[in-house]
Amino acid sequence: MKHLFTFLSAICLMSVVHAQTTTVTTSTTQNALTITQADELLTLKETEFDFGKIPQGKPVIHIFEVINKSNVPLKINNINASCGCTTPEWEKDKVVTPGGSTKITVGYNAAAEGPFTKFITVTYNDTQSKQITIKGEVWKTPGSSAPENKGLNDLKN
Repeated sequence: MKHLFTFLSAICLMSVVHAQTTTVTTSTTQNALTITQADELLTLKETEFDFGKIPQGKPVIHIFEVINKSNVPLKINNINASCGCTTPEWEKDKVVTPGGSTKITVGYNAAAEGPFTKFITVTYNDTQSKQITIKGEVWKTPGSSAPENKGLNDLKN
């Protein structure tokens, strides 16, 4: 009788463990599939752009290309920049069909001297988002023009 009870208990325990493992695996697989589909929906050719050294007071722009590699339509709902010196522009009402593309133009006003890193968050299809980054270094422009070269006339003769 002891052996029969132990045997039945072991079978029940194995069934419970197997059921739990299957449920967790299925749930994890579905979550991974959902995350993969969300990641494939909005694809950027590049997620970061380095302007390098740029002169102070000269705004610069870069265009990021967005590609819809999924089989569902894509709509960019909003784009937020980390500060007012960064201005993103996009076609606000455009729905990107599967396989289609659109552009995000990001402008940076190089007013402050020194290195910068700015983050732009792209919100799409209401709940999903991706982040792009621009960076570089702003060098201070001289306060006055270069002095006159008096020897220049000697070179012309």
